[in-house]
Amino acid sequence: MSDMRQMTALGRNIEDGSFAIIDREAGRHEFDPAQWQIVRRVIHATADFEFKDLMRFHPDAVRAGIAALRAGAPILVDVKMITAGLNEDRLKFYGCSTHCFISDDDVIATAKANNSTRAIEAMRKARRQNLLDGAIVAIGNAPTALLEIARLVEKEGIRPALIIGVPVGFVSAAESKEAILGLDVPYVVARGRKGGSAIAVAIIHAFLLLAKEMEP
Repeated sequence: MSDMRQMTALGRNIEDGSFAIIDREAGRHEFDPAQWQIVRRVIHATADFEFKDLMRFHPDAVRAGIAALRAGAPILVDVKMITAGLNEDRLKFYGCSTHCFISDDDVIATAKANNSTRAIEAMRKARRQNLLDGAIVAIGNAPTALLEIARLVEKEGIRPALIIGVPVGFVSAAESKEAILGLDVPYVVARGRKGGSAIAVAIIHAFLLLAKEMEP
C-alpha cells in the first residue's frame, strides 16, 4: 500500500510545516483529534481558515467513514474531478471502487427528458444499481445531487455509510447542506456556499489516513 504522504523528505517537511502553521493560526477549536485532522486537511487544500467555522460532523461520522473504507465500500461521487484527485493505490488496498455517472449517455438523456439535472439523474441511477446503501457519497460540485441524496434518505430509506456534503455554489448549495444536517445518517458537511471537488478529495484522503493511523 503506497504512503499517501509526500514521497521525499523535503516534501514531507513542507507538508509538516504547513500543518504546523495551520495548527498555530487556527487557534482553539472544539473538534476532537480525528475531526481536526479532517478539518485541517480541508484548510490545507484551500488556505481558507473559515472552514474551521463551517465544518460540521455527525457524531458517528469518523467511525462510520473509517469502517466503510476498511470494508471496501463503493464511493459515489457527483463529478469526475473527485475521482481524478483520489489516491487510487490506497483505495485499491481497501477494495474501494469509485462511481460517477454524470456523463453517462442514459443519464444525460433522462435529464433532458425529465427537465431535471444530470446530477439528480446520476444519483437516481446509483439508486437503481443498489450502490447507495453502505456507500460513501461525496458531493463536491452539484447541490442538486446532494438534495436528491437527502430525498432518497428521507423518502426511500437509503442508508449511505457516510455523506460528504460540500458542494460549492450560489443556488441551493447552502440549502442542500442544511438538508443533510437534518438527517440521521453520518455526514461531514461544510455549511454555506463554500465547497468544491478539491474539498471532497481532501476529506476522503483524511479518512484514508485516519483508517491507516487508527489500525488496531
